[in-house]
Amino acid sequence: MLTTEEIRQFMEEDNVSQKKQFARKGQEYYDGDHDIRHYRMFYYNEDGNLVEDKTRSNAKISHPFFTELVDQAVQYILSGADGFVKTDEPALQNELDKYFNQNEDFIAELSETLTGCQAKGFEYMFAYRNKEDMLSFMCADSIGVVEVREKDTDDGCAYVIYWYIDRIDKGEKVIKRIQVWDSEKVYYYVQSDEGEIIPDKSAKINPKPHITYQKKGDKAIYYKDFGVIPFFRLDNNKKQFSGLKTVKDIIDDYDLMASGLSNNLIDFDHPIYAVKGFEGDDLGELQQNLKTKKMVGVDDDGGIEVYTVDVPYQARETKLNLDEKNIYRFGMGLNTASLKDTNATTNIAIKAAYSLLDLKCSKLEIKLKQMLRKLVKLVIDEINEKNKTAYLTSQVHFDFSHEVMSNEQENAQIALNNAQEQQTRINTLLSLAAQLDNETLMKNICDVLDIDYEEIKDKFPDPDEADNDLSRAQNILDGVKADDEGTKGGTPEPTE
Repeated sequence: MLTTEEIRQFMEEDNVSQKKQFARKGQEYYDGDHDIRHYRMFYYNEDGNLVEDKTRSNAKISHPFFTELVDQAVQYILSGADGFVKTDEPALQNELDKYFNQNEDFIAELSETLTGCQAKGFEYMFAYRNKEDMLSFMCADSIGVVEVREKDTDDGCAYVIYWYIDRIDKGEKVIKRIQVWDSEKVYYYVQSDEGEIIPDKSAKINPKPHITYQKKGDKAIYYKDFGVIPFFRLDNNKKQFSGLKTVKDIIDDYDLMASGLSNNLIDFDHPIYAVKGFEGDDLGELQQNLKTKKMVGVDDDGGIEVYTVDVPYQARETKLNLDEKNIYRFGMGLNTASLKDTNATTNIAIKAAYSLLDLKCSKLEIKLKQMLRKLVKLVIDEINEKNKTAYLTSQVHFDFSHEVMSNEQENAQIALNNAQEQQTRINTLLSLAAQLDNETLMKNICDVLDIDYEEIKDKFPDPDEADNDLSRAQNILDGVKADDEGTKGGTPEPTE
């Protein structure tokens, strides 16, 4: 077991690691706290000293492109309406839906995990038993998770240290709760500010097994563990880098260009007055007269001219547009600015606009499936234990379907063209009724209407009773259509 000094050492080393520093920066940009917020302006005074300029305008405007890129990907991955944990066993599917597909709490926690994964580079989910004695999963902030290995080359963790800020007491003392997990138990500690780490006396059982429960009519407390440390990491990529890494410099440049343009507009918003032959005591009086009376007095040879400064914004505007385009390109997101007029945008163009977002999410889904496989294993074990079944994790697969915008006008036109094509093919068959035998004609009509001929061939009216070939074909067509409508509307009534 880790000592308190070892716990402190691991936490301090993890806190200053490059991976956690960049993870915190990714979270800051997701929250809209960009580096532009700390931007300061300086100049050299008459003595040659560098001093901060506090008289000029210094707009600090953050543009949360990264927030949009992250949220786009999360919603795109989770946009499927039928869930993503699938199996061919109906009974097992009903059980899995309770844990995953139809569990709103799990969907919410998975959304938080995906968000943190992209914003910080990696995020965790941990398993626990809820009040209904059912296995559940919750997102764990990766900033507060420290993995401890026996050796640096080990793949698995010997311990996981999980800490979080519980509260801030009077005097701004930060109370930090610390949990140390191994494959069997969890140990609870508490720390005030950066003081000594001591066992948490508020924990009733310390150390505590992963799971504690009681049986009906039995006061005894039973213990159980998951067999593994119940923390499961989702990586954004192999190096666990945030999605911010590829677009941070471009977002910073956009913030700087936009803020600089705002500063120019503020600083040069007021006109410059050139006054000749001014009759007054000082410039202060001139300024006061211009503000209040809107007039000044001059002699016979005097006059006043007003000058305005045209801000050269065109270059900045061009640079802003280029930066915005590159943010979505290298951030692999959907730039909705290119889809302003969806009525004039074809479905092919819309699909092309989604291509980068689809590529990014497809790569992340590979990592997501690996993590979900570990969660499913725990769930399958619980289902087998409760229901006395023998399901295997290999019976479960993952299917992510995505909803994509489309051009409704084009969809309607395609549907109309298909209906017209179908009607033309049917009319052609009707015109060839005299040259085709009954079975061939019926099969071709079924193919046009996308109906299985073998399933409904016994329900057709007898074509030999028709007066002529055209009536024979029409009877066949009416029979096909009637059966098609009955199949779509419900189960047809049996015929004698």
